[in-house]
Amino acid sequence: MKNLNKLILRIAPDKFHFLKFILEGYDNMAILSSLNSREGLVIVRYPAESAKEMFEILADIGRKIA
Repeated sequence: MKNLNKLILRIAPDKFHFLKFILEGYDNMAILSSLNSREGLVIVRYPAESAKEMFEILADIGRKIA
């Protein structure tokens, strides 16, 4: 995974581990890192070829991580 797209999201601070579990469960689709744990700011790094699937997953779980 040389060239990764980056996406910054604000999620509920207590949902970090849930999101990490989901993204890693899809065959390590993305790398999730915390930018500010108190504010729920995270960065998701994913390969460009996985963008469609990434956004489908995020749309599906959006309410659960808000």
